[in-house]
Amino acid sequence: MSEIRNLEPKIVWKHFDEIRKIPRCSKHEEKIREYVVNFAKEHNLKYKVDKIGNIVICKSATKGMENKPGVILQGHLDMVCEKNSDIKFDFSKDSIQLKLNGDVLTAVGTTLGADNGIGLAMSLAILEDNTIKHGPMESLFTIDEETGLTGAFAMEKDMIKGRILLNLDSEDFGILTVGCAGGGDSKIELPIKTQPAKSNLESMIVKVSGLRGGHSGVDIHEQRGNAIKLLARMLWKTCDQHHFYISEIKGGDKHNAIPREAYAKIMIDKSEKNKFMAALKEEEKDILGEIKPIDPNFRVNFENTEKIQTILTEESQCKILNLVYSLPHGVDKKSYDIPNLVETSTNLATISFNEKNVLIHTSTRSSIKSALQDLRDRIYAIADLAGAKVTEEKPYPGWKPNLESNILKISKKIFKDMYGKETKVEAIHAGLECGIIGEKYQYMDMISIGPTIKYPHSPEEQVHVSTVDKTYKFVLKILEEI
Repeated sequence: MSEIRNLEPKIVWKHFDEIRKIPRCSKHEEKIREYVVNFAKEHNLKYKVDKIGNIVICKSATKGMENKPGVILQGHLDMVCEKNSDIKFDFSKDSIQLKLNGDVLTAVGTTLGADNGIGLAMSLAILEDNTIKHGPMESLFTIDEETGLTGAFAMEKDMIKGRILLNLDSEDFGILTVGCAGGGDSKIELPIKTQPAKSNLESMIVKVSGLRGGHSGVDIHEQRGNAIKLLARMLWKTCDQHHFYISEIKGGDKHNAIPREAYAKIMIDKSEKNKFMAALKEEEKDILGEIKPIDPNFRVNFENTEKIQTILTEESQCKILNLVYSLPHGVDKKSYDIPNLVETSTNLATISFNEKNVLIHTSTRSSIKSALQDLRDRIYAIADLAGAKVTEEKPYPGWKPNLESNILKISKKIFKDMYGKETKVEAIHAGLECGIIGEKYQYMDMISIGPTIKYPHSPEEQVHVSTVDKTYKFVLKILEEI
């Protein structure tokens, strides 16, 4: 895809073309970190790597701008690695395959990695280009943002010196983000009991697929279908009329992605099989009638599988279906203060089995600390009723908007001067590292900006090419004017 190197700004797309070839799934950032460190060495830029693997590259001020305030460009090294099940792709070694359609760049069957690869590419481009005017500058590259913001959490207080931060991880050109939700995950372990499968039963797989999935924060308001919840609903509604036996349920892959696919391995008497499939098809029609405007490709399919050896006991099967069907998913509350902003939500993200337990992972977000804990408490209570153990991970803080921010005022004026219209100022229902950085470094003045990126955390992810050029020019002007 050398074609993308001809897009503007060429220096940004050159770096993105290199980044998309480098494996960088969350918690596996070794190769992208090596790329960034080698870049610093090649350009004779000072850098440091902390104990957890975050990187800071420093660039001296343009001559005559040494007394300007220090500015930090910030983004994360990792990406969400999601692919469609029919795509053969190994994120540990394969390059992201690109498809350009007019102004829209996507990947072929996988996440694109524009979140936050475009931000990384912009930061590297600015470090490389010595014609840009700016004061003292640091570029901060954090690890593992997508699975828990662990890089930002582990940063030491002497890692950065500046007190103005431009986070390059937003996804709507023309919007200045000044606040974000906090969040916390809950891991549920429900003990299960199994028994030998009966020899006269047939084995089959019931699979839910065709859903769009998406980002569990920024897309949650669209009420997209959750494959795990829909599969549990279908099985729960048919379990009294048809005697089937579950061996396994699996769905979802990432805590911050709405599950697109899920399946159950099942055994059933041959005389019941056709009636059971017909009942599930009726449920499919009902569900599609509800979600067709947002998820028109939802479907349930049936596949043959090898002979199943063990199945759940009736008690364990009932507990699992009741638990998964009862657990919340989606928007819980909207903000009273900001129109259309989701205040609190949760994502029932993954389900899997091991020999002794069913494992369920939920991810909850809120811009209000007490509301976050309230919803997590309700998840705890539901799981406790089922006899499950719940482990709550430490929540990460939100970012409270500061509408009197100096960098916000400067950026608003620049945007209007450049593009002849007012920029919007918003908070988002997703986690940004600004919340953690702002808590760790007092008096940090922050905004988050970026090009238009749609449907992150899913194979539908896309970036609007023209907005990359506009965003880059906007960032350069901010650096010059601060």
